[in-house]
Amino acid sequence: MQRYKLTIEYDGTPFLGWQKQNDGLTVQQSIMEAVYKFSQEHVTITAAGRTDTGVHARGQVIHFDLAKQCEPFQIMEAINAHLRPLPIALLSVEPVDDNFDARFSCKQRKYEYHIINRRAPLVLEKNRAWQIGAPLDVNAMIEGAQFFHGVHDFTTFRATMCQAKSPIRTLDSLEVSQIENTIIVRTAARAFLHSQVRSMVGSLVQVGLGKWQSQQIAKALLAKDRTQCGQLAPPYGLYFMEAMY
Repeated sequence: MQRYKLTIEYDGTPFLGWQKQNDGLTVQQSIMEAVYKFSQEHVTITAAGRTDTGVHARGQVIHFDLAKQCEPFQIMEAINAHLRPLPIALLSVEPVDDNFDARFSCKQRKYEYHIINRRAPLVLEKNRAWQIGAPLDVNAMIEGAQFFHGVHDFTTFRATMCQAKSPIRTLDSLEVSQIENTIIVRTAARAFLHSQVRSMVGSLVQVGLGKWQSQQIAKALLAKDRTQCGQLAPPYGLYFMEAMY
């Protein structure tokens, strides 16, 4: 039995998130079925992070154990063939030792959130970014983002159904940048709470729209109250970018 580490990308639009469910198309279930078609083995797949419905991934990392003897390139080609036409692709496959765990060995996870700030309807970026027609003050968003850095109780910025034992998280970075009408929020941490990134982005948009002063971010953190969070950013602008080991 050999353990493999795989890097994958997917368009989250047609999926009900990563996690296998009793009904509905999910990323995990789709890969499990593709592996079975290739190997006749029912594998357990673990991911670095569980993405919600509509969330995308450019560098998701998963692992599973396989008894079938194959070269990594053959595994990648075979599974990709069985995944078609679903919008999932294996980018790399490599053998690892049995101690590797895509979730628990991960030292840092990186996400991006994409916002398109224009009034014209989205065509190429439809289901790939959050469109906001009103002008956004990016400098104010940059200022507000600084309050998220470091160790905080993120109760305000996690979903009410979040199952994490503690709301305390250490945010390594959160940066806001702009290229023409595209605004990208990049963030990194060892672990995130359920809906944390989308909650932070939604609150930063409140700052960008002038509905909040940047200092309101700090007040919302201190409140430790979900009702004090800004709007929840939609899932389709969020990308799981990279898992660091």
